[in-house]
Amino acid sequence: MIPPQFDYISPQTLPEALTLLGNNPDAKVLAGGHSLIPMLKFRLATPTLLVDIGRLAGLSYIREEDGWLKIGALTVESAIDKSSLIHSKYPLLSDAARMIADPIVRNKATVGGNLAHADPANDHPAVMLAYGAEIVVTGVAGPKTIPITEFFVGPFTPAISHAELLTEIRIPAHKPGDGGSYIKIERKVGDYATAGVAVQLHVTADGTCDKIGLALTNLGLTPIHCVAAMAALTGTKLTDADLKHAVALAAEVAEPQDDYRGTEEYKRSLVRTITTRAIKAALVRAKA
Repeated sequence: MIPPQFDYISPQTLPEALTLLGNNPDAKVLAGGHSLIPMLKFRLATPTLLVDIGRLAGLSYIREEDGWLKIGALTVESAIDKSSLIHSKYPLLSDAARMIADPIVRNKATVGGNLAHADPANDHPAVMLAYGAEIVVTGVAGPKTIPITEFFVGPFTPAISHAELLTEIRIPAHKPGDGGSYIKIERKVGDYATAGVAVQLHVTADGTCDKIGLALTNLGLTPIHCVAAMAALTGTKLTDADLKHAVALAAEVAEPQDDYRGTEEYKRSLVRTITTRAIKAALVRAKA
């Protein structure tokens, strides 16, 4: 289908973009465009104005600072995939970046857009839940920080008002004993996950897991934070018995639906299998 008519403006500064959004309640933000453009074509979105933020300066970066890994909202997925810092210290994020769509998409799609779209089938929401990330959102009054656990209000509904923009993602900086892994099952390369799991953990010198984050992709109306499974694994040595109990809790909290990717029973079984694999892979990386 053909999108309805709309106006287009490409602001050069963040204040200019925020003013445009504030003055145009029917405007939509265009970043990479891989989520918005299909919605326009199917007329699921009918904005009177597109505000293209792709040329805003200073919102594309990857750096460690003040105890955080800071990622600018306009950082493209291919930059994450090619970053030696990400590869060496943040394997969970590295895993996810190389599984998003295909290389052509990754050259344009942004990390901030992936999160701001709040699609439960997107990969970064579960990853950031596992990390315990923070999201920086900026409005005319200045920036504010939102814990990732409060960011996904509902399906396709982030905790961002119309006149605000997601400007930065903050992940706790790597420390010795950290390890992570992202595994997803897809029907074909570049597809949304049939089921996906993100794991980030920390082990002490004696092999005890003293902290773990675990979240699921495309298994509910929002990314699912597996709080009970995390509590069950904290303080353990991550033995097979520990994992068996925890992955059962993760499968229980999942909310899969029958669709062309598989049945509810099949997806719940996938949760048990890939959660076990992801935890074991994260543990190997943590000990390394």
